[in-house]
Amino acid sequence: MSGISGSATARVTAALAAIDAVDRPEIWITVRGREDLLAEAARIDADAASGSGLPLAGLLLAVKNNVDVAGVSTTAACPGFGYEPAEDAVAVARLRAAGALVLGSTNLDQFATGLVGTRSPYGAVRDARRPDRISGGSSSGSAVAVALGLADIAIGTDTAGSGRVPAGLQGIVGIKPTLNVVSTAGMVPACRSWDTATILTRDLDTAELAMGIMAGESRAWPADVRLAAPSRPRVAYPASLPALPEEWAAEFGAQIERLRSTGVDAEPIELDVFLQAARLLYDGALVAERHAAVGSFIDAAVAGDESGSGTAGGLDPTVTGIITAAGRVAAHQYVSDTAALEELRREALSRLEGFDALIVPTTPFHPTLAEVAADPVGVNSRMGTYTNFCNLFDMCAVAVPAGTVADAGGDGVAQFGLTVVGRTFDDGVVADIARRIEATPDLPSLFASGAAPSRAALSRAAAERLPWPVAAGAQAVPLVVVGAHRKGQPLVDELERRGAFWDGPVTLAPRYRMVALDTQPPKPGVVRSDDGAELAAERWLLSEAALGSFLAELPEPMLLGSVLLNDGSTAVGFACDAEAASRGRDITHFGDWLVAQDAAEHSADTAGQGIWRQTGEALLTGLQRGRG
Repeated sequence: MSGISGSATARVTAALAAIDAVDRPEIWITVRGREDLLAEAARIDADAASGSGLPLAGLLLAVKNNVDVAGVSTTAACPGFGYEPAEDAVAVARLRAAGALVLGSTNLDQFATGLVGTRSPYGAVRDARRPDRISGGSSSGSAVAVALGLADIAIGTDTAGSGRVPAGLQGIVGIKPTLNVVSTAGMVPACRSWDTATILTRDLDTAELAMGIMAGESRAWPADVRLAAPSRPRVAYPASLPALPEEWAAEFGAQIERLRSTGVDAEPIELDVFLQAARLLYDGALVAERHAAVGSFIDAAVAGDESGSGTAGGLDPTVTGIITAAGRVAAHQYVSDTAALEELRREALSRLEGFDALIVPTTPFHPTLAEVAADPVGVNSRMGTYTNFCNLFDMCAVAVPAGTVADAGGDGVAQFGLTVVGRTFDDGVVADIARRIEATPDLPSLFASGAAPSRAALSRAAAERLPWPVAAGAQAVPLVVVGAHRKGQPLVDELERRGAFWDGPVTLAPRYRMVALDTQPPKPGVVRSDDGAELAAERWLLSEAALGSFLAELPEPMLLGSVLLNDGSTAVGFACDAEAASRGRDITHFGDWLVAQDAAEHSADTAGQGIWRQTGEALLTGLQRGRG
């Protein structure tokens, strides 16, 4: 994409040409008019030229059509349900305020009821690479728009896997956050208790950037939120793999081994309680929530249709059957199943005790359109094997591409994806682990003329990457360390087990000196001095509660206080008491604790080699120099 203009105007022009070129009308329910798009693009370009610093300036956004966009009819893929909202959904508004440009609204499984992407009067959305295959749903149009390069970012929704399943089948990234950290205001509900908005993109950097903007000011983050996984995370994976064909199961095993090779500890667990919960969503009484969401509309449409089916108003027969039946669920059965769900949740979380996350296949296979047509309910149910439980347990997840796999019987090559699933509010942890998995998908270059995220936006994201929960309002305190708590050093576990995020190297302002303390393990002490020097350090981000517990365990002679960095910013940092400092050996001239340690080790090695050549008084002298 060298030489391609990153202006919003150029990108809109290229996008409209690409939409015509790919000829996939089933992706969209509405593409906004050219004049409106170019006028908005011109405003964004003007803001960017004035130095507004919009982090998503000019990135093209596709919005699932059960999420409100002002002036665009919201249909939830049912024409008779449509209404024109006066304002954007909160999720849309937050992205637009950051410079994203809404290209249009995308097709979906009607009322977000389905994981296949075929249950829509606007047409079945086909796979980006193999048109005889399904796209996955219900966020079908959003996922394919991203996979084909027509949009940089897409909003989906997810109740039982509607964001993750199409992400997996299309070889893209999908972030499904903890419930309600993204506002659902302006979204047509599917199951109100378990709905969330998702972000779909082609890479994790862009996904985190967008999610950090879209989330926030809804559900509060806890004071002890974990922001990252430890450098050697411990993950669980299913001991058995129901619904996967042999080729897919073998690929999953290979992916687990690949993770182990990157320094991840992976151990199998039984997934039975997770799968039992998953079945409650459709086979149990929890489906009543779908009728509570849109059942009144469907019942009225069916009653007013001479055929008695509601199809004249655009209702999908499979969706109608599911939601109509949900209206007959007895209240006592719903109460009983929600109680059973809570018990299953407790058991499932106990299985994950001691693990940082759970790794599962995103989807179990990639069916054809014909297979879904022959068995619409059965295939759909199988697609949710590894996704349905997640929202029911209020867990978070990141779906990432992990290469390709042969379809059963060797009939073509499918995208293969893994999903990292974590506890409530462990969004930063699962994103951190997902980075170890993320593979660059082999996407068609249909939109090589300008739809990839702008270099400016992505370079900012790479240079200033923070865990997206921090951008979304999770409180994080910067802690600067100079010695034994640095990356790879003996005490780093004290930070990592508290979910601290490594924010990279920094340098102290030249107002401190450093001494080597007589401690185990060896540590440096930092003291204020008018004759100071710049000292190498590292910055970590951790929650307020984590910092409090860390301080409570801090041994003498170490202290925590405010330190000044050479860029003028301040952070919490280490110091030591004056008495201990006076007994320490000044090592300020090294400028870096790690350099001082290397020098000490080299000196000791040199002295040790001298043992074989020296005797008597010469030997003693060599050893003394080694200690010095």
